[in-house]
Amino acid sequence: MSRYFKSIKERDPAARHFLHIILCYPGIQAMFWYRISRFFYKIKLKLVGEFIMYIVRCTLNIEIHPGAKIGKRLFIDHGTGVVIGSTSIIGNDCTIYQGVTLGGTGKDKVKRHPTLGNNVMVGAGAKVLGNIVIGDNVKIGANTVVLHSIQSDQTVVGVKGKEVIK
Repeated sequence: MSRYFKSIKERDPAARHFLHIILCYPGIQAMFWYRISRFFYKIKLKLVGEFIMYIVRCTLNIEIHPGAKIGKRLFIDHGTGVVIGSTSIIGNDCTIYQGVTLGGTGKDKVKRHPTLGNNVMVGAGAKVLGNIVIGDNVKIGANTVVLHSIQSDQTVVGVKGKEVIK
């Protein structure tokens, strides 16, 4: 556990000490409850896991589906408005800022949420949508909308919108 808190102090200059991180970082609290809810979800007590995360969503405004697979040392900085969908996969040492959505693009019953590699940083307000793969060491800028897979060691910025109905 100490490696987790050390990794947060390395990524956030505002983190003063262990107790500060535990008491004042909602992303850390959400991840604590996620690990418990994931346990229930995996042993087929899905409603228990989903209810735990419902309470987390109501209190911390961070929504993580217990079906999501999250690696080690995920840091959700600030956290307000973060949504992580049920079939999302997140690698180790990733950082997600406030307002990020790892969401689906349809109602399919198969994998419909993104996969993030290791050491991925997703900036505030970014939307990563669909069954796409984001490679290792990728940085996604604030408010970027990502709808296609990204190779490792890339930086992605911008919003592409186009007219679809006249």
